[in-house]
Amino acid sequence: MTPLSAPSTVRFEHRTDAGPVLGLGTGSPRLSWQVPAADPGYTQAAYQVEIARDDADVVIHTVESADQVLVPWPGDPLASRESAQVRIRVRGTGDWSGWSEPATVEVGLLNSADWTARFVSPSEAGAIGAPAPLVAGVTELPGDVVRARLYVTAYGVYVPELNGQRVGTDELAPGWTAYQFRHRYQTYDVTDLVVPGENRLEFLLGNGWYRGRLGFQDQSAVYGDRLAVLAQLEVTTADGETQVFGSGDGWTVRESAIVADDLYDGQRTDLRRSPDSVTGVDVLDADLGLLVAPDGPPVRITQVLPPVSISTSPAGKTLIDFGQNLVGRVRLTVRGGAEGDEIVVRHAEVLENGELGVRPLRTAKATDSYVLAGPDEVTLDSALTFHGFRYAEVTGVADLRAEDLEAVVVGSDLARTGWFESSDELLDRFHENVVWGMRGNFLDVPTDCPQRDERLGWTGDIQVFSPTASFLFDTAGFLTNWLADLAAEQHKNGAVPYVIPDVLRDADPATAAWGDAATLVPWVLYERFGDLDLLARQLPSMRAWVDRMRDLAGDNLLWSGGFQFGDWLDPTAPPENAFRAKADADVVATAHLARSAEVVGQAAALVGDTDLAAEYSDLAARVRAAFAAEYATEGGRVLSDAPTAYALALQWALLPGEEQRRRAGQRLADLVRISGFRISTGFVGTPLMTDALTDAGETGLAYRLLLQTGCPSWLYSVTMGATTVWERYDSMLPDGSINPGEMTSFNHYALGAVADWLHRRVAGLAAAEPGYRKLTINPVPDSRLTRAAARHLTPYGEAAVAWERADGRLRLSVTVPVGATATVHVPGQAEPVEVAHGSHEWTADDPFAGVAELPAEPTIRQFMDHEASWNAIAAVAVDAGIADTDAQLAGRLERYLDAPAPRLADVAGGGFSPAAEALRAELGRLLGITLDTPTSRH
Repeated sequence: MTPLSAPSTVRFEHRTDAGPVLGLGTGSPRLSWQVPAADPGYTQAAYQVEIARDDADVVIHTVESADQVLVPWPGDPLASRESAQVRIRVRGTGDWSGWSEPATVEVGLLNSADWTARFVSPSEAGAIGAPAPLVAGVTELPGDVVRARLYVTAYGVYVPELNGQRVGTDELAPGWTAYQFRHRYQTYDVTDLVVPGENRLEFLLGNGWYRGRLGFQDQSAVYGDRLAVLAQLEVTTADGETQVFGSGDGWTVRESAIVADDLYDGQRTDLRRSPDSVTGVDVLDADLGLLVAPDGPPVRITQVLPPVSISTSPAGKTLIDFGQNLVGRVRLTVRGGAEGDEIVVRHAEVLENGELGVRPLRTAKATDSYVLAGPDEVTLDSALTFHGFRYAEVTGVADLRAEDLEAVVVGSDLARTGWFESSDELLDRFHENVVWGMRGNFLDVPTDCPQRDERLGWTGDIQVFSPTASFLFDTAGFLTNWLADLAAEQHKNGAVPYVIPDVLRDADPATAAWGDAATLVPWVLYERFGDLDLLARQLPSMRAWVDRMRDLAGDNLLWSGGFQFGDWLDPTAPPENAFRAKADADVVATAHLARSAEVVGQAAALVGDTDLAAEYSDLAARVRAAFAAEYATEGGRVLSDAPTAYALALQWALLPGEEQRRRAGQRLADLVRISGFRISTGFVGTPLMTDALTDAGETGLAYRLLLQTGCPSWLYSVTMGATTVWERYDSMLPDGSINPGEMTSFNHYALGAVADWLHRRVAGLAAAEPGYRKLTINPVPDSRLTRAAARHLTPYGEAAVAWERADGRLRLSVTVPVGATATVHVPGQAEPVEVAHGSHEWTADDPFAGVAELPAEPTIRQFMDHEASWNAIAAVAVDAGIADTDAQLAGRLERYLDAPAPRLADVAGGGFSPAAEALRAELGRLLGITLDTPTSRH
């Protein structure tokens, strides 16, 4: 018998703070916990919540329930500033468990009336183009302070100090929200920093997102042209008295040594400056009702990397390689320089012809510079900016040493929750690239890219990537905040801006897949984290978007015409025109209307609105019927005959007939074959492609796509040395030159959305019920891998799956956390197995033992599916000059897939040349037959 453990990992809302949770934005926080271990037959029947409030009796609340994730706060709401200690214990059919360790929660300032401080802005300093200002206030404090809290936000970004000591570890606070609707503030425990007597608060203010450059339309000061800070220091003394000191009249300003700062262009610091001129502030009239507490973690320094090499470029420049494309800044220590010496640090993601490849940055300068004050040793840093880079070019430092340099990695401090590994090194590196791409682009907002003059919260990117993101990291609080901004910025007619926060300000931004972030991202969060309240909160926004799509579609329910991004960055589109995807834009748009209407219907049912559920479920059914009638044939062909069109139609149930679906799956598979087993989908189709093939019974083709290294493919970039996922499959061309397209980022997460398939299908770990309360374990092994594994920290605890093929056997290992159950599909077994929490193992015959043989008298299709034979014949064709690539050879075979394999030599090209004879001889060898030279061309 396993004793019932005391609960652990007690959480409030979606906060993942390691210690006390400060500044919570609600007085009734939902609670979650995990049970590390329990008897195999244990099922929670009840729980108790012990709440010890400030200056109040301890109260124990007993609830008969099996729930343990996001359960309601059982007591009276906490007031602003009030804290409580919470302990939890649980019971099954027996005795209560032990109590959890106490978890502390403290509420922030819930109402505008809680603020006595006011926004203050420099009255003379701090103008656009002027040095970054330091805004300060001084107060006298008693000597018996037992608790001190600092509540802060700013117009711009701020770096706080109290009595010369850095406050907290946040970077680029208060972050980026839709400031005109929601302005976030932070709460800091500064008890250890206050001193008896005079206390000085000082805030360095930078332009940040508020006033700096934003977007690619040469915009700045989008939200306002004045920097300002709002700060409120509250101290409690031993006798229980509270003293409040806030920003307002009497605060002062001086200029810092930072003479320029911008997120795109970088930071310039003149260390010779020590301005002592002090000026005053203006008190601004601001709506403090817009202030909100954080839902997720702040931006922090999450890692520091040393350089892996220092070299000299062909032009004589000093280049530093940090070995990893990352987001942050370079910090370096220098000594021995003369006053006025200038040090310049330029950043880039890649090298081209041995020099920094800066063209992809477009107008972003990505340059930090420093003017020295003299020979003393000094550490140079630029905390008011960030860059996306792997390489840095440093000028102005003689004898640069590796130990004097480090790359400071910056991003939202998300808790890692998901891992994957396999027997393929390139695949594992690709997965790591997905992780790094997410780390770099989840910097307060889910951005498209972190390096060029853009870095915007594109809705389409996160819509396709949110399933992957929510496995790899705990994104619940992060995306809850972003969705609040989306709802706030949504147009009155339901249109969803292309980017959130919206700095593009398009008059009518409705476009499929991008606007569908309003419906599909909340749905993913519900599925992965079990947050029904979030679904209810977002439902008006979700419904408004579907209503907008329905209006645009009109009476026939076909969303056609008008602007669409479509299957953005289809690899067959020319570099200069990413819109020219194979998939018809109307097909893409109408498919999304059907999918989002279905999700809204499901969400409405979950929150108890049966009328709304019926309305949108009916709408989804009618759109599916309209789609099938307009865009699909009875034989399973879908308009535009593009892989993305088939993937959408198959995965979103847009084809009503079973035979129709079967033939559509066959056509999708043939499109993969004639592409030379290369990916041919853009942002929209990529997340669905491998699932569509798997569900169509073509798992082998899904693996062929996944493990392809030719261009375009997921692993091509890995073979080119990538350490993040690229915006384009061919952001760097095979010759090492940068793609000529204007949009060429080397850190974009969207195409990494295939990692969700790695987790759910290759390893086999998926959520069957919201929050992983029930798991589906259903791995789909393949001969190309000998092992794969995934583990995920679900809201209930760690779930894990691992399978390995060896010696003719397949072994499957599964771990289910307490509070969850699993349906396990053991490869080769007809019926699934239901299991409770604990560790489980099965062995079965390896379905891929032995060497796959060509069938007798194969067709060309079957020959292509036999990977070894296809690779051999393609190599001969390329070497002989019959085809430039194996993909070109495959394309020539489209109309002959059902023909006998010996005909491949006749239709491949080459005529009667010696090259054709070489191809024919190799084909004969592979088929074990002698092929005669044809007497005529076929």
